[in-house]
Amino acid sequence: MTNSKMNPKVDEFLSKSKKWKEEYEKLRDIVLDCGLTEEFKWMHPCYTLENKNIVLIHGFKEYCALLFHKGSLLKDPRGILIQQTENVQAARQIRFTNVQEIVAMETILKDYIYEAIEVEKAGLEVNFKKNSEYIIPEEFQKKMDEIPALKSAFEALTPGRQRAYLLHFSGPKQAKTRESRVEKCMPQILNGKGLND
Repeated sequence: MTNSKMNPKVDEFLSKSKKWKEEYEKLRDIVLDCGLTEEFKWMHPCYTLENKNIVLIHGFKEYCALLFHKGSLLKDPRGILIQQTENVQAARQIRFTNVQEIVAMETILKDYIYEAIEVEKAGLEVNFKKNSEYIIPEEFQKKMDEIPALKSAFEALTPGRQRAYLLHFSGPKQAKTRESRVEKCMPQILNGKGLND
């Protein structure tokens, strides 16, 4: 292993891990071999280059994964990068269900990590959809037309918070459910809070 320093918060995270402990430890070894700085962000091991996020290790019920923050910019010659949901724009995952898969893919994983490092060094950025490209559900538009303070408060939110609300409001098929979501979130928007704040 290179002289990449292990972060005590990651040590603590691993010591408490029950489900994917062996897989996390192997992924950690692989990522540290690539010379990245180990940090602990969003309650997961995160690996950076000059304070820029490169990869994150995380686990779910069915799988654990190596998440590339700018994965959409990677070439992915093996077709192994997965877009977690249709609304995720930049990040991509490589998923695992056991440590043997990780061991078998070690060289490939390092190739992807090194490419992610080069993407960051080159200063490449993901072209995110503009919020104007998202449809404002008519139920929300109606409320903003009725309540100018709501429109002002919504426009004052960060683009990410605006996008989260628009996706949340437009998710349900039934107008009644969309209206209910808008009503429920209005106080939060008026208080300058995001959907998950």
